[in-house]
Amino acid sequence: MQNKNKTVVRSMDLLQLFLTHTKLTITDMVELSHIPKTSVHRMIGSLEEMGFLTKQADGYYTLGLLFLQFGNLVAERLNIRHIALEAMQHLRDDVNRAVHLAVRDDHSTMYIEKLDTDHPVRLFTKIGKKAPLYAGASSRIILAFMPDADRENYLNEVELKPLCSGTIIDKQQLREALVQSQKTGYSFSRSELENYTAELGAPIMDHTGQTIAALSIAGLDVQFGDEQMPDLIQKVQHAAHDISVKLGYTSRPFYTQKPPEM
Repeated sequence: MQNKNKTVVRSMDLLQLFLTHTKLTITDMVELSHIPKTSVHRMIGSLEEMGFLTKQADGYYTLGLLFLQFGNLVAERLNIRHIALEAMQHLRDDVNRAVHLAVRDDHSTMYIEKLDTDHPVRLFTKIGKKAPLYAGASSRIILAFMPDADRENYLNEVELKPLCSGTIIDKQQLREALVQSQKTGYSFSRSELENYTAELGAPIMDHTGQTIAALSIAGLDVQFGDEQMPDLIQKVQHAAHDISVKLGYTSRPFYTQKPPEM
């Protein structure tokens, strides 16, 4: 590819050396990469500062702990996709609506799995798509169950922007919606990410009780009538709890509580 950044490519070449070497000196890296020593010095300094490399007391460099963090994150996301798939399939077949799995990605959520119905409708969501934490049921249920300090920092800093006709852009209204989600264990949105669509989400917990993902169903807003909602809420929560149990969660599920009147 002609648009590759030369410095980035060379930096990756240096990091690739550690796939076959536990530790290397700068001289080793120069000899193995055939990159000029001055360039290696400059790149190693940046990679060390960012946490990609760590310099040991004996002058050798090793991969930094940042790679462990990235590796754990990737493994966690891939693992939860595998664990959640069966419950997602059952839910999709039961309610005949698209089913999504989303995880937090800094100030956004990312959809990491999606199961369509036999008659898919156009939705905002697709694997790899991101949404702000304040918009959409998947995002908002994750925001509702984030640690209090993290949630407050986010709410104090975020600028709420209208994405579609139903996006919440008032912080007081958003806070009220989050409190409601904390009480009921689900979040519901209409036309927040795409007009004329709706999404219903529930939290997925790990063995520590922390919310690590959201399970949701989505479709045209006409598929989420008031008379259908109590049953849909219970089924989404039931599926989310099943996944949580497989991740080691042991507390009482939200779906054993009576849904509020719609």
